[in-house]
Amino acid sequence: MSQQPVATRRRQQHNGQPRRIPSQQRGRERFEKILAVASELIESHGSDGLKMSEIVEKAGLSFGALYQYFPDKSAIIRTLAERFNEEGRRCVEAELAEVTEPAALTGALANIADEYYAFFRREPVMRDIWHATHTDKLLQQIDAEDMQFHAQAFLAVLVRLRPDRDRSELLAIARLTMHLLAAAVRYAVSLNAAEGDAAIALFKKMQGPDIGRLLGE
Repeated sequence: MSQQPVATRRRQQHNGQPRRIPSQQRGRERFEKILAVASELIESHGSDGLKMSEIVEKAGLSFGALYQYFPDKSAIIRTLAERFNEEGRRCVEAELAEVTEPAALTGALANIADEYYAFFRREPVMRDIWHATHTDKLLQQIDAEDMQFHAQAFLAVLVRLRPDRDRSELLAIARLTMHLLAAAVRYAVSLNAAEGDAAIALFKKMQGPDIGRLLGE
């Protein structure tokens, strides 16, 4: 029977997830050290240039210790992306929780756009990872899951504000709104700071009337 290369077998044995999450303190410290070193390397060289050999060298680990937790660099990038996404989800939940009337909706969406934009501006590692999640087929699942979360969170607000409207129509509005917001932030962070600030300001100015028309305000 032919033997597959080790790297090929490793890719087939996982779905972009860490191999295991350690429960003991020593294991957790090693796990966090790997992620910290990977973040430094991504900031320096980008996620495309991330190499497992460099992580081993900088973290002072063996390949066996590294692969004990992460089968390849996609699993590391996915773990970092999911952590950043958790922070973003808390921001969205906090802003939408304040919406108790239609008039507050535009302000909440504007705040979400501002906070996401500021977050990506101050986190160069996340900007790079965000790009990686859209060029790596395996990592695209992360973005899809995150977008689904945001759409459902926004849908819950729309249902509360417009209980008479068809739910499927409100879901379409929620999905489109959150996709447009994400696209605006992605575009803005690709520009220099002054141009990015102006782009976000323009998006917020456009979004208010648009969401009002969609909801029949």
